Amino acid sequence: MLDETNLFQRLGAEALGTAFLVFIGVGSVPATLIVNGDAPFTMADLGMISLAFGTIVVATVYALGHIGGNHINPAVTLGLAATGKFPWSQVPYYIAAQVVGAVAGAAAIIGVLGMTASDVGLGVAAYDADTVSVARAFTAEFVGTFILVFTIFGVIHRKAAAGFAGVAIGLVVFAAIIPVAPTTGASINPARTFGPMFVQQLAGGEVKWEQLPVYLAAEFLAGVVAALVFVLLSKTPADSAPVEGVDLGAPDLESASAR
Repeated sequence: MLDETNLFQRLGAEALGTAFLVFIGVGSVPATLIVNGDAPFTMADLGMISLAFGTIVVATVYALGHIGGNHINPAVTLGLAATGKFPWSQVPYYIAAQVVGAVAGAAAIIGVLGMTASDVGLGVAAYDADTVSVARAFTAEFVGTFILVFTIFGVIHRKAAAGFAGVAIGLVVFAAIIPVAPTTGASINPARTFGPMFVQQLAGGEVKWEQLPVYLAAEFLAGVVAALVFVLLSKTPADSAPVEGVDLGAPDLESASAR
């Protein structure tokens, strides 16, 4: 249970989980492009990248969920706080840990694949402003993040089937990337958005910083809206009844993860 760990342990788990997510998930993008060489990018390539994201999410849920909740996504943290399932006082610390982890994970990609990873874009999420409008990019990230956070709330609900949270969250990450990636790269995670951009900038690569607000606004808003919608649809009188012996100041979740 999360009340058995201290804040330092939780933040360490958040940083590591987000680093794993970025290294494996985001790292699969430059790895694919490097292996492909001049070969065209195909649906099979997108499927393998989506699978990399989904499988690392499954792994981190079961490896780290019992330590810090395994949010590994600021949109998830904000959604939990907005619905009273996570203390607001810990939100800045969690988000900071997630950003640090994302930066470390992105740096590890270059450490393993070399500067070639930066040359092929480092897996930075971006959209083609010539063909994709700001509204369309915002919509893509909002929809993808909404589906992800809504699913997370469903699988951590007290009535959800026990033991399947990791699999369900990993699968929804895999699924959401498929239709969203062609438009925006399917970041659906503010930390995953920022970390690779920051490291790519340090590596001397091209970064479209003007697109960052579009991603962050869509992802954070979707996290809060998805959380509120799920609570609206699922709340029963039992959810409002006081439960004897429960520390209401502690994070009210067992395991949550996100891309």
